[in-house]
Amino acid sequence: MIELEGLTKRFGDKVAVDHLSFQVRPGMVTGFLGPNGAGKSTTMRMMLGLDNPTSGTVRIDGRHYRELDEPLKYIGALLDARSMHGGRSAYNNLLCLAQSNRIPTSRVPEVLDMVGLSPVARKKSKSFSLGMGQRLGIASALLGDPEILMFDEPVNGLDPEGIHWVRNLMKALAAEGRTIFVSSHLMSEMALTADHLIVIGQGRLLADTSMADFIHDNSRSYVRLRSPQRERLRDVLRGENVVAVEAGNGTLEIDGATTEELGELAARHQIVLHELSSQRASLEEAFMQMTAGSVEYHAHSEHDAAKPPAGPRWGGEWDRSVGGVSEHGKGA
Repeated sequence: MIELEGLTKRFGDKVAVDHLSFQVRPGMVTGFLGPNGAGKSTTMRMMLGLDNPTSGTVRIDGRHYRELDEPLKYIGALLDARSMHGGRSAYNNLLCLAQSNRIPTSRVPEVLDMVGLSPVARKKSKSFSLGMGQRLGIASALLGDPEILMFDEPVNGLDPEGIHWVRNLMKALAAEGRTIFVSSHLMSEMALTADHLIVIGQGRLLADTSMADFIHDNSRSYVRLRSPQRERLRDVLRGENVVAVEAGNGTLEIDGATTEELGELAARHQIVLHELSSQRASLEEAFMQMTAGSVEYHAHSEHDAAKPPAGPRWGGEWDRSVGGVSEHGKGA
């Protein structure tokens, strides 16, 4: 388990992390989310003793990271895959880590095989693509077979097969009872991987909740209806005091009612439905809603300037663009 209590980090007048307190529990994948500049990387560095907090404490199974005799056997981390020695082979990078942490040498080929790098084990890591470098970084985190694992953007540069592999790896490790803490900007991937979420903005804790509760509490759920008998459907809904909102393309959106209730209502009145679907916001939409006031950097275009202000449904502004990167390090 990882425990943070009142963790604070100041750089001059800037407060990067502001009295953060939360726990990362075993047996689940905990996602760590926040806009750029929210303090995620600084927090993770303080967890590992790479930065000293201005105040507050971090405990790894009750102890500070620097108090651990053989830290890689307690906690494995991937913060920056580029930190590997480029002049060493993948095998020798891991061998040095193993020998300095009293980890059996036999563990090196095991983790290389786990991450799919056995065929290139003797190649220098500086020749690796972005995705291969990520795999080597993950191998280093797994080297000590630790009970706690921390990953910062673990799927960066991986191809679809690699992303699928990382997702299943984290779920499998959590199922073994390990503590998994992962930071990522890929909301679609986080939605498929994380069980619990820690969300911060401007260094402060915004949410500490389950994935399902986070989406439910920070987004709108509604039912979409479409019928060739649209006006009659509206009259029936009005008679039941059900508020229907026009959504374009002949569809109606209804809050506060279930698909079962609306389907039975239409059946009683012999109204034909061409669509009856429950709509739930994505993790990305819920995240944008919660963090709208904590975004430090906004991107605008000439097209944005001509658009009307955001409506009340989501509000706020957020740069939705995502730069894709292939496993070979080329922009997608």
